[in-house]
Amino acid sequence: MQALTQEADERLLIEAAQKDPARFAELYERNFNRVYAYVMSRVRDRAAAEDLTSEVFHHALANLPKFEWRGIAFAAWLLRIAANAIADRHQQASRESGDLAPELVDEAALKHVEQRAMLYQLVEGLPAEQRRVVLWRFADGRSIHDIAKELQRSEGAVKQLQYRALETLRARM
Repeated sequence: MQALTQEADERLLIEAAQKDPARFAELYERNFNRVYAYVMSRVRDRAAAEDLTSEVFHHALANLPKFEWRGIAFAAWLLRIAANAIADRHQQASRESGDLAPELVDEAALKHVEQRAMLYQLVEGLPAEQRRVVLWRFADGRSIHDIAKELQRSEGAVKQLQYRALETLRARM
């Protein structure tokens, strides 16, 4: 239910920003870290990542009136813009250095990015303890034992939280 509320909130925020570009600031705040992390993981240069991230949000703001809500997280659209910006920068660098075969954007990779963005949004919609268990377990790679100690719960209780979280995510996917 919380994920549906977040989705509705995001949709309303997008619609508000489409009518008044000043409202884009909240979309920027909500998505900056995710876009920057994605870009940084691809270019591995801080200055280039900052430039590309700025370019992504500039492009998104300029094209926001064309954005159509399709039930996929707004971040997925931003990450597609980022992937294209990275590919464009790579092609430009390849032309300047004389490389003959610039890489094209891999559609399968973009689909994977969109799915990860949607999953991230769904995880954000989980109840706090379930979200914490999923993040610690799968993002941080922590053991059930360590999580149980941190939460001051039994290992069985942590396994149950994890199970419920995964079932909720499966149902929402």
